[in-house]
Amino acid sequence: MKKILFLVSSLLTFLDAHSQEKLSLSYYLPQNVSYSSEIPTPESFFSWQVGEWHVSHDQLVSYIREVDRISDRMTMEIYARSYEGRPSILLTVTGASNRTNLDKIKSDHLKLSDASQSGSLDVSRMPAVVWIGASVHGNEPSGSNAMLLLTYYLAAAQGPSIDSLLNETVILVDPAFNPDGLQRFSHWANTNKSKTLMTDPSSREFNETWPGGRFNHYWFDLNRDWLYVQHPESKGRATKFQEWKPNILTDHHEMGANSTFFFQPGVQSRVHPLTPKLNQELTQKIGTFHAKALDKLGSLYFTEENYDDFYYGKGSTYPDVQGCVGILFEQASSRGHAQETVNGVLSFPFTIRNQFTTMQSTLAAARSLRTDLLNFQRDLYRSVANESKGASGYIFGSQYDKARNYEMLRILLQQKVEVYPLKNTVSIEGKTFASETSYFIPANQPQYRLIKAMFEKRTTFEDSLFYDISAFSLPLAFNMPYAEAKTASVGEKLTSISFPEGNVIGDKTVYGYAFAWDNYYAPRTINELLKKGYQIRVATKPFTSVIEGKTETFDYGTILIPVGLQNQSQEAILADMQAFAKRDGLNITGISTGLTPTGIDFGSSNFAVVTDPKAMLLVGIGVTATDAGEVWHLLDQRYNMPPAIVDLSYSNRVDFDKYNTIILSGGNYNGLTGNALSNLKRWVQNGGTLVAMSEAIPWAVSNGLANVKLKKIPSDSTGNKPYVFLDEYTRAQEIVGSIFQIRLDRSHPLAFGYKEETIPVFKDNTVFMEKAKNPYATPGQYTVNPLLSGYISKQNLKQFSNAGSIVVNSSGSGKIILFDDNPNFRAFWFGTNKLFMNALFFGRIINNTATVRTEE
Repeated sequence: MKKILFLVSSLLTFLDAHSQEKLSLSYYLPQNVSYSSEIPTPESFFSWQVGEWHVSHDQLVSYIREVDRISDRMTMEIYARSYEGRPSILLTVTGASNRTNLDKIKSDHLKLSDASQSGSLDVSRMPAVVWIGASVHGNEPSGSNAMLLLTYYLAAAQGPSIDSLLNETVILVDPAFNPDGLQRFSHWANTNKSKTLMTDPSSREFNETWPGGRFNHYWFDLNRDWLYVQHPESKGRATKFQEWKPNILTDHHEMGANSTFFFQPGVQSRVHPLTPKLNQELTQKIGTFHAKALDKLGSLYFTEENYDDFYYGKGSTYPDVQGCVGILFEQASSRGHAQETVNGVLSFPFTIRNQFTTMQSTLAAARSLRTDLLNFQRDLYRSVANESKGASGYIFGSQYDKARNYEMLRILLQQKVEVYPLKNTVSIEGKTFASETSYFIPANQPQYRLIKAMFEKRTTFEDSLFYDISAFSLPLAFNMPYAEAKTASVGEKLTSISFPEGNVIGDKTVYGYAFAWDNYYAPRTINELLKKGYQIRVATKPFTSVIEGKTETFDYGTILIPVGLQNQSQEAILADMQAFAKRDGLNITGISTGLTPTGIDFGSSNFAVVTDPKAMLLVGIGVTATDAGEVWHLLDQRYNMPPAIVDLSYSNRVDFDKYNTIILSGGNYNGLTGNALSNLKRWVQNGGTLVAMSEAIPWAVSNGLANVKLKKIPSDSTGNKPYVFLDEYTRAQEIVGSIFQIRLDRSHPLAFGYKEETIPVFKDNTVFMEKAKNPYATPGQYTVNPLLSGYISKQNLKQFSNAGSIVVNSSGSGKIILFDDNPNFRAFWFGTNKLFMNALFFGRIINNTATVRTEE
């Protein structure tokens, strides 16, 4: 397929309506059909035409509700609520005969993904299922605004062609993947609009304030959350996807204003190997329909460039291994209402028209290729049934942390992966999987390819460039013990799971309560205990205790609540222990004496005092919004301890002394200058704990806050090369997202709660730290051969040799804790969250002699 197709007589199409002269629906809609007067047009409902203003999410939903109320072609349902309480809605649109038989249509359609049932289906009589969705990035609004037109068209269009379309398809309309982001951006664009449109790209209308409308409430990119579903919109959407298993799913985006229009297929060397070749062939066939429709408009477009189909967490790639064709659309963005570009003035109505046009061409393709799409889905799952015969499945489970087991199981069940509890304890590859806490995923099941994608460790690739991350192994993300196995003795298949409740166990005459720090939600417990005024200690060395006549061992990081130090009654303390044990899945042990058979006694100074983390998260221009959002989400949603979120522009006025922990999550902090920077340095010297991650480390070093030597990425100096290779070489040196192994010092406070000496970490930057000269100041260090999964250039791989992953500095009586990776990546990287939480809770107890002094 040609990569760029022809230009019509001029670029005047970019000028259409930029002066906001009166638009009519005829600019957008096909004129070869009539339209029912019973269905309100968007203009009659809002009093303005589509494209004159940016529709807010609230307005979009209100219009769709009204059309749904009147039309007998569609049904609206709410499948999720965003963090801000906005509904994620799905319209089901189809013909009258299909609507009366919709449950059977859905049931039969799902049989296509079951090789044992699909053979009896007559696909020639089945409708294709098409999911059309838009604006997962809230500041890419043309897709959601085009949904006003699509909703009206599907409800109001009359004639044989629309009747045939509705009879041969079931259309699922998802008008706004990101409700909160769309609402935030529409407010920005509309409040900065002039009556006479200003097209200067420097104008405020086109330049949002940080963090912008791209993200959801917690500044996450929801287009990276389809696979591991950590947010309510994604959870609801994945549920509906699995209920329907559509044949096509579209994902309408925007890109830079100076671009044109892109539709898939993308770069073929960057397609994940598990994606069937026929998927890409069908994508190309569907692309001919887009080309034909855009040719009629004279719109410039391109394909097979820039974008890939590798990470299954993206909306256009997630479907590709599940018998569906995912299609990405990228429209050059006007960002506001009309903006000057290299192609002329790009108007908002023009961008909407392109999106609506390709929504229509998608439906035309689905109708024309209906049996091809249905057969592709059926044949894929038939081939999966053959591939999986005799293949290995996976056993996994942590015997120490049932909460992490639960969170991983939730993801698997959300994606319709069949999971079974083990009946018997087994040992594989030196790992023991206890029957009470371990599970088996058999290979022989419909989601076999998706499972392989979720569990694989891949280090060889056809291409060295990636649009997104190159590694996303689920068990590595969870730091979860796992092993391959072809068979296992199992119980009944899990159909649902409940959060594992903990208990208060041990002696009834209680001197103190203790619990292990390895449970994922233990930080939530001690945070709330500290808020209630409890005196809490943490064991910096192991000890044993006799519990009900049996000697038990307690590891580094054990939390101790000495009863005699508390202001509450024993009855009140027991009630709190029972409540927190149940809620957070902890086993809390009552201990009758402070005298231990071995190890430290309860009065030892090796039981360090734990203080309440009073955290500030610095944000603003230069800071990577997603990194900051990951910290905010983790602390607020999972541990009920939201940080004070302080903008850099306000930092000169903030009282740092209100906080004992300040977090630099990633990016640069050049907005922290003058008095604010001086105050930060003084604050650290007076005992504060500064946590700096990834790209924040070079900033901290250059401003005298951190003392660590950074490794430099070698330049390409191997002779002359063609200019055309420059971009490819430069991009190939990026670490877009790979998984590496580090070795932990388990006795160090930053490693409390970890049972293994080596753990996987996720890295998506090229910040490399030298190991500290002080032998106690590098509690996390990359192993000799650290790459576990993902792409890295040979030049960068050399940088890991003797490199530090976690380095601890001190200044005065304060600490600077440096993580060169991202321990909170995208909310699904559960395995290293504890490292970050340890920095907040235990950073202040690290001995200054086990650090690198910033003054050195």
